[in-house]
Amino acid sequence: MPSHYKDIQFAVTDRVARITLARPPLNVITIAMAKEIADAVNRADLMGEVCAIVFAAQPGARTFSAGVSIEEHRPETVYQMLEAFHDIFRGLNLAAKPVMALVGGAALGGGCELAAFADIVIATPAARFGQPEIKLGVFPPLAAVVLPRVVGDKKAREMLLTGELLTAEQAHALGLVNYVVADSDLEAKAEEVLNALRQSSAAVLSMTRRAFMAGAWGGFDEALKRTEDIYLNSLMQLKDAVEGIDAFMAKRPPRWKHK
Repeated sequence: MPSHYKDIQFAVTDRVARITLARPPLNVITIAMAKEIADAVNRADLMGEVCAIVFAAQPGARTFSAGVSIEEHRPETVYQMLEAFHDIFRGLNLAAKPVMALVGGAALGGGCELAAFADIVIATPAARFGQPEIKLGVFPPLAAVVLPRVVGDKKAREMLLTGELLTAEQAHALGLVNYVVADSDLEAKAEEVLNALRQSSAAVLSMTRRAFMAGAWGGFDEALKRTEDIYLNSLMQLKDAVEGIDAFMAKRPPRWKHK
């Protein structure tokens, strides 16, 4: 049952709901696109027969996603941006469906967060993962909550504080990626894993994921609210937070004031 959105494609085939990021060339996530993704997640979760939600980029895309729109991180729109973007993850947190991400290119910022939140990530050797927000004078509130639970506390701190990028193999070694396969094998590996999920009861899969999220990921909503508060009410009051965005927009090095 295909459904038409502007910046994503949504279709359910053989009990799998597929959300395809379709905003070339970089799949930068705008407020409008984030709302579409959140809506698609919620729709998929209501379909009892669906056994998994799969995120992927449109064929031929240069990246999985280069993250959220820098232009919409300005003080006048940042509240709406965080709300729309984080609604995706609030939906995924509540969704009683296994979530898979197929990453064939760079997954940066919000793209990396989307991969980190997935239950199963299949990547190609060309994939790169990272949270480069620090270089723009901001930080990723969601990654501050999620990455320590996925790659461990020390590595998460390093990624957020330095903005370093990980190769697919490094991400695999850290547990951010489940499988690294050749480009030509990406869809085949996805089908292999999806076929395993199709063999199970969708209802039991739902209860299993719900139990996991309640246990290992308990307190997610509260932690996200705290990082959002720091971002919106402290970080965005800094002159350097505005300067970083301005510098990016002007394609020049930032002139930090350190305040």
